[in-house]
Amino acid sequence: MKSRFSIFTLIGPGLLIAATGVGAGDLAGAGLAGSKLGLAILWVVFVGAFFKFVLTEGLTRWQLATGSTLLEGAVEHFGWPFRIIFGAYFLFWSYVTAAAIMSACGVTMQAIAPIFDDANGKLVYALAQSLIGVAIAWWGGFKVFQRCMSVCIFIMFITVIITAVLLKPDVTGVLKGLFTPTIPDLQGEGLTWTIGLLGGIGGTVTILCYGYWIREEGRTSTQSLKLCRLDLALGYIMTALFGLAMVIIASGTDASGKGVGFIIALANQLETAIGPAGRWVFLIGAWAAVFSSLLGVWQAVPYLFADLWRLSVRTPKEVSVSEDAKRSDNPVDTRGWSYRGFLIVMAIVPLIQVRYSFEQVQRNYVVTGAFFIPLLALGLLIMNSKTSWIGVKHRNRLSTTFVFLLILGFFAWAGYRKLRGMI
Repeated sequence: MKSRFSIFTLIGPGLLIAATGVGAGDLAGAGLAGSKLGLAILWVVFVGAFFKFVLTEGLTRWQLATGSTLLEGAVEHFGWPFRIIFGAYFLFWSYVTAAAIMSACGVTMQAIAPIFDDANGKLVYALAQSLIGVAIAWWGGFKVFQRCMSVCIFIMFITVIITAVLLKPDVTGVLKGLFTPTIPDLQGEGLTWTIGLLGGIGGTVTILCYGYWIREEGRTSTQSLKLCRLDLALGYIMTALFGLAMVIIASGTDASGKGVGFIIALANQLETAIGPAGRWVFLIGAWAAVFSSLLGVWQAVPYLFADLWRLSVRTPKEVSVSEDAKRSDNPVDTRGWSYRGFLIVMAIVPLIQVRYSFEQVQRNYVVTGAFFIPLLALGLLIMNSKTSWIGVKHRNRLSTTFVFLLILGFFAWAGYRKLRGMI
């Protein structure tokens, strides 16, 4: 029993990154995209999960080979232009992402327990769950956070996958959607939803959090690289399966309902297809998915702010601490004002956005996050290709370089298509 628990503990960060990205990105993004575009976009889920695996592996390889996180490396090698550009984007992304997650949590809980009217219920439940996330991040520490995430991961994965199977989807349609890449037009919005789904599947900026979580687990040398790759493979396989299940569940559903109406529309579809149990199984799984995303973002994203702040305005003493702690500890103080202050701001200020249309909030989230993916691919293409920075042994292989270029090429093509459509 002890060895099994140890193995589960070791592969934890991959499951954490999967659950954090799955919640709002896959439940809401894949659900809305599936309801609008149907099974035709199933291929996007697999491609998105594969892209995220390659990107996160590149980030991990950099960190284990150099002893510094990707954020630390970028600040060191790209200087103040990176700090300004990334810092501005990060603040905007944090606001949009927190709003999307709170909105999804509020919508899902209101569908489960409609005590209030829809508008007030979404707001009340969003605030309540946000404060629970703050309490776990503030007092619980990494281990308590990890245990809470484990429970949510088990619930969301089992319930959503079983629900998709019980629906008995059209096998021919599923296979065609997986192996015949197409982008439905949908009055010019098909490409937007496709880009958003590709960017949202498996997370966006939250990918950077993996580096801090493996430090919490004590993975600080290249000897842990094989374990991290196994860990990430498991996490992104789960991500892909969850995303596929959500598209299947949502395909054919009328997406005209906004907010709680959309979640209820999905739940009602399941009640009609497989009985009352299907409705409640889906709602519970949906809640576990979005709440695990909230826990992951609330615990890890303040790491990024605190680290960026430390790297931008650090004192000589803090520089010394950073160099000493590079490989042995996580240099971010989770009890410091920068971590906890950002946690509080992120948990409260975006409530302003929660009152807006659920679909609008989610679309803003997935599209904003998608911008980060080509930037991350470009950064890893440069940083992991320089032998003087990362060393000969761990620099990018030809196959990895090809994938990075493929990511850049796809987003450049998509951007051109969108720009052309606007002219």
